[in-house]
Amino acid sequence: MIPSAENDPRSRLLRRLLTVAIAGFGVILFSLLRLPLPFLLGPMFACLGFALIGARMEGMGLLGVIFRTILGVAAGASITPAVISRVPDMLGSLALVPVFVTVIALCSYPMLRRFFGFDHITSYFSAMPGGLQDIVIYGEEAGANMRVLSLIHATRILMLVSLAPIILTAIWKVDLDARPGLPATEIPPHEIALMMASGIAGWRLAARVGMFGASIIGPMILTAALSLSGLITHRPPAEMIWASQFFIGLGVGAKYTGVAFGELRRTVLAGMTNGLLLAAISVVFIEFIARTGIAPGLDAFLAFLPGGQGEMVVLSIIAGADLTFVVLHHIFRMVLVITFAPIVMKLFEKG
Repeated sequence: MIPSAENDPRSRLLRRLLTVAIAGFGVILFSLLRLPLPFLLGPMFACLGFALIGARMEGMGLLGVIFRTILGVAAGASITPAVISRVPDMLGSLALVPVFVTVIALCSYPMLRRFFGFDHITSYFSAMPGGLQDIVIYGEEAGANMRVLSLIHATRILMLVSLAPIILTAIWKVDLDARPGLPATEIPPHEIALMMASGIAGWRLAARVGMFGASIIGPMILTAALSLSGLITHRPPAEMIWASQFFIGLGVGAKYTGVAFGELRRTVLAGMTNGLLLAAISVVFIEFIARTGIAPGLDAFLAFLPGGQGEMVVLSIIAGADLTFVVLHHIFRMVLVITFAPIVMKLFEKG
């Protein structure tokens, strides 16, 4: 069978090279204008802008997933015996996660279903706060409208990840220009090799057993074991974190490829509205956690802001937040969303 022009390997390679070039342009532009997070927001907005004028872009596929594993490695490397001893202190805020997810479901799902008119399955998976990659995978298996689902979540993540740096700077005085880690020259080469190996191996093992969020959680677990054993004593170097930011930003922006005016008017508007609703709900929980002293405000902000697991890990690294705290809350939230999805689907069938 002759492959279509859209799926022809050469055409896909050219689209990916174009996407990398556009994302690189975004990094340069943001750097020259001294805008925050050039390696994350630069590719995100550059790809978005070029998509809206008709550029045919494509995500990086396997390569993009490989660079996401760096975030899992960074989270795992932050898990030390001292961090493990503090896990019981996190139970108070973890207990609020089911309440948080329930409130979002009760508010967001009816809005997407009744006001925007999406079907039950698409509305449910579009309403749920989670990582773009994971939600899209499970939504596809359940039979959701993939174009709508991808655009709603891409819009939510784009909006919240764009607002988060402003809030981090205004409230917690986070230096967004600071290096996200030590330079590679200051980290022992054997540790960098171990990080790369644990990232790939952890991801593949987690994917093999069907673990959700395999590209982050698998590397995190394996790297945590190496960290607790003393074989890894550093986080990934700044260059690896920047590369991960680049491909995450590129992936979100490229999702808008081929978007039509009708989709902008309905689907992207639904994503913006849903993002604002989720942000408002998050503020209530973040404020409660901070004021009651359950957890520091910065950690609560990054743990309960539904901007996507990978994106929040990036911001946590830059902000110097408690990575273990942030990642555990995002993992627990995804567990709840995925666990209850079959139950919700059965209720839809009965209805």
